[in-house]
Amino acid sequence: MPPTARAAALSAAVCATVLLSALPSGPALAAADPGAVAVEGCTGTAPVVCHVDVAPGTYDVTAVLGGAEAGSTVVTAEARRTMLGATETAAGEQVAESFTVNVRDPEGQPTGDTGSPGLDLSFGGQAPRLADLTVTAAQHQQLFLAGDSTVCDQSTAPYTGWGQELPQFFTQGLSVANYADSGESSGSFLATSQLFPTMSPLIGEGDVVLIQFGHNDKETSAEDFRANLTGLIDGVRDQGGTPVLVTPIVRRWFNDDGTLNNATALHVNGLGVDLPAEMRSLAEEQGVGLIDLTALTQQRVEELGPEASEALFLTNEADDNTHTSEHGATEFAHLVLNELRAQEVLPADVFR
Repeated sequence: MPPTARAAALSAAVCATVLLSALPSGPALAAADPGAVAVEGCTGTAPVVCHVDVAPGTYDVTAVLGGAEAGSTVVTAEARRTMLGATETAAGEQVAESFTVNVRDPEGQPTGDTGSPGLDLSFGGQAPRLADLTVTAAQHQQLFLAGDSTVCDQSTAPYTGWGQELPQFFTQGLSVANYADSGESSGSFLATSQLFPTMSPLIGEGDVVLIQFGHNDKETSAEDFRANLTGLIDGVRDQGGTPVLVTPIVRRWFNDDGTLNNATALHVNGLGVDLPAEMRSLAEEQGVGLIDLTALTQQRVEELGPEASEALFLTNEADDNTHTSEHGATEFAHLVLNELRAQEVLPADVFR
């Protein structure tokens, strides 16, 4: 969306600040927890769950954490997106933490039905402490994610996409809009109405789009794979955005010698197409950025070895060596983050 159109959409949205303030005279959320403070619009103690009735869009959130007792608070938004990692507060201490949230309906995978309209926030962790909450409609640079189930906002634990863990590493001022969806290939994402056709008009000048496909392109020819990715690249550029290709995370499929050098792990599909290699070649040909997440995750999984790498995936929980645990998704999000920083894809001041 061009800047003028985005500004018009913003003014048509809820532009007033929504202040969910602490009620000094209100009752504690639970008598058993003298450190808790009642905040309008929020319920519970562990987690504290807050709902703000706002339209789809971009919102800045400032949460004042802390209370009479020591706390440790983790903040998630919408469909289990981690917005703030564990934040420690001493007894009597309060800290203000700010971040930016993308609100949409549905709030999880675009073809699903997760959640309810508006903004949902959860303040969990070992000892959550929420004293005050402010939500304000905003206009910021956006980081869009286009991908499959290894990237998406998974609604049900322990399944977690790396895109779900990425927002916690950014400060207020960058909106992470995760349009990744389970089961999608490069072609289906391009064609499905809720996916690229819905996402692309929202892309504005200076926005960045990370594009990871391969897991579900099992029978896609090299020509079709390159054509689909080129269609996504052109669509992003037409909106003034910056496309970045991301090769797919490896599958945890070891050889006897402890390496992942095989077709299953490294996404050589049923037609013999080396999908990551095609992405590397296309990135050079098109002059777009590349995050070689296949190579980075291969290095990490081989480094850990067959036993320790189980914790990155859902090997023990679901006999699943493709999808990641929360721990694995966070590690892989770190790999993406490091590349975004090293390649200067985003401004330095948006990194937390």
